[in-house]
Amino acid sequence: ESLHSSIGLLGISAGSLLLAVHFYSLPRAAPLLPSTALGVLLLILSSLLAYAGIRRSLRNASLFLSLCLTISVFWCGYGVVFILGGQGVLNDTGDFRNALVPGLVTFTLALLIIAVVGFLCREVVLAMVASAVSLASAHEVAMRYSTAFGSSAVACNYMVVCLVGGYFALGRILYFLTKEKIALPGTDLARKKTHEQIQSTSGSMNHFAVTGLILNMLSASVFGCRLLGVTGKLFIGQVPWLWAAGIYQIGICILSYRAMDVLMATFFGFTSILKFAGGYCLLYPIWQPEEAAFPTPFLVVFSILFVVLALFLTLKSPVDGLYLLFYVAYCIALACCPKGFFEGGPQGVDVAIFVASALMTLIHLYNVKASAKIPTGKGTMKALLARSSFLKLREGADLHTPYLGYSKYADAEALGYACSVLASFAVTMTGDPQAPLATVVIPWVVVAGGFLKLLSGSVAFARGKTLESTAFILYAVMWIIWGLTRYGGLYGTTRSFHAAVGIIAFMLFNGFIVFCTLFLNIAWFFYSLTFLLIAISFLLDAIHALPAGYDIAATLIFGLVSFYCFLSALFNSIFEGSFLPMGRPIVQLSGVGGGMTKCLHLPARKASSVKRIADILKNGGTCGIPTDTVYVLVAACHRPDAVEKAHHSKRQAQDRPMSLWISSLRQLEPAKHLFNPLLWDFMEAAWPSPISLVVPRGEWVDFLGMKDSAKYVGTPQSIAIRIPDCSVTTHLIDLVGPIVVTSANPTGEADTTHHNQVYAKLGDKVDAVLCDGPSPENIASTVVDCTKIDSGNIGFFRVGIIPKSQVLQILEQVQKK
Repeated sequence: ESLHSSIGLLGISAGSLLLAVHFYSLPRAAPLLPSTALGVLLLILSSLLAYAGIRRSLRNASLFLSLCLTISVFWCGYGVVFILGGQGVLNDTGDFRNALVPGLVTFTLALLIIAVVGFLCREVVLAMVASAVSLASAHEVAMRYSTAFGSSAVACNYMVVCLVGGYFALGRILYFLTKEKIALPGTDLARKKTHEQIQSTSGSMNHFAVTGLILNMLSASVFGCRLLGVTGKLFIGQVPWLWAAGIYQIGICILSYRAMDVLMATFFGFTSILKFAGGYCLLYPIWQPEEAAFPTPFLVVFSILFVVLALFLTLKSPVDGLYLLFYVAYCIALACCPKGFFEGGPQGVDVAIFVASALMTLIHLYNVKASAKIPTGKGTMKALLARSSFLKLREGADLHTPYLGYSKYADAEALGYACSVLASFAVTMTGDPQAPLATVVIPWVVVAGGFLKLLSGSVAFARGKTLESTAFILYAVMWIIWGLTRYGGLYGTTRSFHAAVGIIAFMLFNGFIVFCTLFLNIAWFFYSLTFLLIAISFLLDAIHALPAGYDIAATLIFGLVSFYCFLSALFNSIFEGSFLPMGRPIVQLSGVGGGMTKCLHLPARKASSVKRIADILKNGGTCGIPTDTVYVLVAACHRPDAVEKAHHSKRQAQDRPMSLWISSLRQLEPAKHLFNPLLWDFMEAAWPSPISLVVPRGEWVDFLGMKDSAKYVGTPQSIAIRIPDCSVTTHLIDLVGPIVVTSANPTGEADTTHHNQVYAKLGDKVDAVLCDGPSPENIASTVVDCTKIDSGNIGFFRVGIIPKSQVLQILEQVQKK
């Protein structure tokens, strides 16, 4: 727990020491640290701080997270600006000041907010660090505008951070050397741990939202400072701030899905697109003298998506919903201005976004830490909807649990569908072959249709949605390649044939996806089918045979289908019931999707789930469970009816008898005298492991309470016994007693290595499945014949994961004893 806190604070201290040395030596003709070297070191430290903050945040909520991530993005943009200065990119008078000031202004205010909340919540060490870096940034702004204001004040503030870091390091060293007897004030992290964990688990607050809001302040500051005259121009020197904010915003989007906050994650994904587009527009004058043109249909659609998201977010928090309306106004302002980011209208909205983001940062940060909350209207809409019989909000601990098993991420399909809408409407602008970059399409298509759709596909894969993730990733690759080739001027007449061949290959892949969606649902079938229309427009454009208006029609059809899927995903994540259903499968195969109506599925990581499975087994049920090898079908030995049910559900073949599992030899202790001493010692030495021992059948079987159903277990001469090397399985056997086991697949088929396969094959024949994702091994256990062990010999029915030599070695060691 303390490791990541120590890394974070000492990393901040190290960066502050570098900056203190830099500013103390600034008046010299040759500074001690060259700008390029300083920039590279700050980039390394920024990545270290991001790691420390994220790792710490996965355990408990803390102001430390916001401080680490804020300074990380600060030093990331700051470092790149220093590298640009060191490489001679910022040569003109005032360029360095114009590049640095927007970021310095943002982090002066953001860190001041963190410091105020830190002092109010008695996080003195973190508050002092934040206030010192905030003052250093404010002094640097003054230094850049007035030569009379020396750099020593900036260096002094960074030295304060170094002293606080040294104090913290001394406190941690004393804490460990004295074995937790001496703890300096503010350095004892253990005392805060329990309170913070309780506070973090008691609510559903997204602790990453604060950093996301600060990133919105940063991008707004770049354009707002130009409108207010704080900076003289918009140019390449400010791109590091915008793109650093965009990259970190995508990271915050992913972490928000990890925090199970679908709406804010989608919002941060949307805002990252605007940040990359802004940076692209500042780079644009380097390679094109003409002014960039903005696709108006895209921005109108973007504003509609923001409106829909704001409505849904209002149900959760009215203040957050109102905040999103600023971005609705921003998209409309961009659509109304031909020059986009360079005109006064959008820049005026940027100033409003900066102020609103600062207020939202204060509200979110204070509400995360303090016991008394600033009212945001949370619960108001919930109380209103409670009176409605038509709309009911989804609630509960399993709100974002996937249908099968569990996932660490909330569902990102809404973002994937929204990105399809954005990318499709962005390509309605026909590019000029003579000036392919003149239309600002690349950031909309590549970031929205490409990178964010890749993100959605990755999250879908983490949630066990194999087909959906495959489609999202395929479409993302298609958008990235086509966006760069068509709107980046990468192909012409000579390369059009090669582009057409690649598009046809994509269409073949998509044809396979269309076929698979027949078995998924109606909405996905039309979603994948209408993407074929988009691919056809790409193909016709590549061979210069695109009919007038076809691309507009294809865009409208695909965009509307994607928009319906976007609304459906949001409705289904917020409300109970299916107001906008995705539909049933067009083709329903027998045996596919077994148990979708009645079979219980429980995550294996929860002790409560294991207890529920145990109760089902005690009451005569059969269940599919994970093991140290593949998934198996089990029943309790003391329930003969369940053993018989398991036998009939498998239609068990006589050459594949059911086996017996125990959690400890103590469960066979009453019958120990009935076992050969060498066999008993061999069992003690071999288990727990994926080794099944086939032992002679005898009177000891009567001790297990199987009665008449014992005939289904083993053969008339022998029974296979095992203690699995899996804590979940052994804990379950501890609760139930010995269990009867068979593989969780119809006789003659391959072993099941994922809980999805158990559902597909036996879902309608078992009472529950304990879900644990993919099996740790794809190979079954080794089955050893111990029926003649009294003569010192063993045989092998099946050599599985444990090799024959290892089993023989165990027997040899037992015999020597």
